[in-house]
Amino acid sequence: MNNLFDISGKTALVTGGSRGIGEMIAEGFVANGVKVYISARKAEACNATAARLSEFGECISIPADLSTLEGVTRLADEIQARESRLDVLVNNAGATWGAPIEEFPEAGWDKVMDINVKGPFFLTQALLPLLEASASPEDPARIINVGSIDGLNVNKMGTYSYGPSKAAIHHLTRTFASHLADRNITANAIAPGPFPSKMTAGIAAAMGEEIRKHVPLKRWGEPADMAGTAIFLASAAGAYVSGAVIPVDGGIIAASRTL
Repeated sequence: MNNLFDISGKTALVTGGSRGIGEMIAEGFVANGVKVYISARKAEACNATAARLSEFGECISIPADLSTLEGVTRLADEIQARESRLDVLVNNAGATWGAPIEEFPEAGWDKVMDINVKGPFFLTQALLPLLEASASPEDPARIINVGSIDGLNVNKMGTYSYGPSKAAIHHLTRTFASHLADRNITANAIAPGPFPSKMTAGIAAAMGEEIRKHVPLKRWGEPADMAGTAIFLASAAGAYVSGAVIPVDGGIIAASRTL
């Protein structure tokens, strides 16, 4: 019981790991002894984050554009060339797009769906051999998908493809959990509420205080909140959890209601 949350010695890949939610998870893993690979589309940002995190652990940058199948394949090939097993895959890379419904473009639909849903599926598919090599009944390999409370509730912004994409990744998580259980691989999703990131910077500047007032715990999320949930799911403490979508939102979903 003393080592329930020990994840030291594991190897993980965190997509979109150069900033925001991905960086929070990557930092929590590195600080607790995990060898972490991070990917991001912008090489400079990815390399800079890996260099910072490497000051207190092992973090390796592999820049990749996960909006295309070619980019997904390239990242998977790079991981397979370096590792014989992968303990934790965090599918976090994501995108959003906002426009009035009358003007919402096909490009805004396809980009979000490709990165938020298609990319995680095909990256998981490509890395299954490494996940299976790590997996055992006592210590399953872990897939952690990053969804959103926008996939559980409907927001008031014109991000028409974002919420549906996150609802899809939540259901894909349950599908993975069902189909991969006999391979000793668990799959869970984290559904963040308001956390500081580049993606939320605009709304934080415009409505940050108003959002805080509507969070039952009366604050935005902090890096430790996100890292702690990911560590739980990656550790022995979370070995029997699979198919769950965990809101990390200060109580927003629990307090929501319809009139």
